[in-house]
Amino acid sequence: MDKQQIHQLADTFYPEVVAIRRHLHMHPELSYQETETGKYVARQLEMLGIPHQHGVADNGVVALIEGRDPGSKVIALRADMDALPIQEANDVAYRSQVDGVMHACGHDVHTSSLLGAARILHEVRNQFTGTIKLLFQPAEEKLPGGASIMIKEGALRNPEPTAIFGQHVHPPLDVGKVGIRAGMYMASADELYLSVKGKGGHGALPHECIDTVLLASHLVVALQQMVSRRANPTIPTVLTFGKINSTGGATNIIPDEVKLQGTLRTMDENWRFRAHELMQELVENLAKSMGGTADLRIEVGYPTLFNDETLTRRAFDYAREFLGDDKVVELPIRMTAEDFAYYSQEMPACFYRLGTGNPAKGITSPIHTDTFDIDEEALRTGMGLMAWMALRELDGPRATVHG
Repeated sequence: MDKQQIHQLADTFYPEVVAIRRHLHMHPELSYQETETGKYVARQLEMLGIPHQHGVADNGVVALIEGRDPGSKVIALRADMDALPIQEANDVAYRSQVDGVMHACGHDVHTSSLLGAARILHEVRNQFTGTIKLLFQPAEEKLPGGASIMIKEGALRNPEPTAIFGQHVHPPLDVGKVGIRAGMYMASADELYLSVKGKGGHGALPHECIDTVLLASHLVVALQQMVSRRANPTIPTVLTFGKINSTGGATNIIPDEVKLQGTLRTMDENWRFRAHELMQELVENLAKSMGGTADLRIEVGYPTLFNDETLTRRAFDYAREFLGDDKVVELPIRMTAEDFAYYSQEMPACFYRLGTGNPAKGITSPIHTDTFDIDEEALRTGMGLMAWMALRELDGPRATVHG
């Protein structure tokens, strides 16, 4: 496959893909509510004549682009479609038209890039061997995660891919560049809900009470200490409590109950669930020792995202071939989470970052903020590279060509 042809097709389809991205940005939908987004994606595929199934995981879309001998090998590409509950502050022509909802995590970019890649791949379908499966996934932002539902509903079957690629916007990285990391890349993410109960009363008479605020404070410190002392130092682990409040209470009133919310993140699935057991034991025993009770509910979230070493080394080569050595950087691990991790638990996977920042244009805002935006030149890179990676992986490994 000629990379110059893919670059030329990306240039050809670029204006159309910018328009698609702006339409999606103007009409964001929250997780599990992507009804019109799913319909829009399906219409785009229908206009191209690409066979697809709409309604997987309610709003998801699965499409197939078949080349010669379609059953010989299957590669999957994934994009997520949901937005966030954020009021957009950008003053741009394509700003969100939905109050309180915004594509602040770049899923409009992911979806439009994959639709652009679909155009490229459909155009060259007679030049490759195998099948490329496109996954347009709902509900990445909210548990249990659309990826888990897509998998349960058979999105990875009939036909079954041998590998999957996904990309995510990355404002700290300049437009035109991509970042990749092999092995451990993103953390698991579990939600913690802790309820501490005791006996409330007058703050001046603590000996007549069971002080829930003091007990909650001891639990926060003890849980942090447990993680720092019990976690293998080679396994990145983060425990954070981000919210604490009480039922009642005042400057001179000890409340009957204190509630806390937090998150546990780690890079090892075995340690993750062992940590759950240790936290439950600690919470129960410490609360009892201080005369109170405590209940810890752990909502199991997304698993660890592991980029297959062999596939990701090839992805480095593919990206360098397509973009040039100076446009591909190695990323550090991230303790943030992504439901693409579910795919990485099922098959060799590679999740990489698409540079979208441009300080010269003032495009620097992080994701999940009300001023997030991208340099739309990233769409040219996004669609072209996704198409190139799929085509190169279908071709099979060959000697690296730089430049």
